[in-house]
Amino acid sequence: MTPGPAGGGPGAVPLAAPPARIRPGRFWYLPAVLVVLGGIGWLTFGVFSIGSHINSFPRVAVPEGGQVSLDHSGGYVVYYEGPGADSAGPIPAFQVRVIPASPSAAARSLTPFPHTLTYSIGSHEGRAVLTLQVSRPGRFTVETSGADSVPAGSDLAFGDSFVGRLVSTLAPGVLLTLAGCLGLVVIFTIRAVTASRARSAAPAWLPPAAPSGPPSDAPPGPQA
Repeated sequence: MTPGPAGGGPGAVPLAAPPARIRPGRFWYLPAVLVVLGGIGWLTFGVFSIGSHINSFPRVAVPEGGQVSLDHSGGYVVYYEGPGADSAGPIPAFQVRVIPASPSAAARSLTPFPHTLTYSIGSHEGRAVLTLQVSRPGRFTVETSGADSVPAGSDLAFGDSFVGRLVSTLAPGVLLTLAGCLGLVVIFTIRAVTASRARSAAPAWLPPAAPSGPPSDAPPGPQA
């Protein structure tokens, strides 16, 4: 019997080349995922921080009024808190007076708040209504008039314009989350392109062509 051709017998399949390594490796997904999780954690902390800050505002009930302690000079924002205060609908109209209640306290002015600023934190639904300028900190008496029609449980809260705090607290979390998501997209895209190129560059195996002419072990033909 005639041996098969060198390099393999009939129908032999050559060994396949090992698959090309796709770079960057899957390991690089981990840093991007950690960045996304860090951003989400930062956002969660920021939301709780803002909520805690708003919950700490000194408050007086409406229409009863009361006293508040304002511990620094400068501007304060007066928020009306009541059902629907965080929506675009109207709120009850009433008059507010802020009177120094301690010898050291002094207030300069009480004017309408020029912009729209609302919040809804837990049970507090608030809208900025007034700006109070305090010359010297201390205790102040808050009186209201014409507020008999306000819903039960309404308050006036004295705090700051928390927009700057909101931006400085949440912006890093948003940027981290976006950066992590972008990193995941970039890594996935690079790996997909690299895998596609590797498949295109892989040589296709073709079976060996059948030998031409009579087989070598065939009997000789008739002699002339």
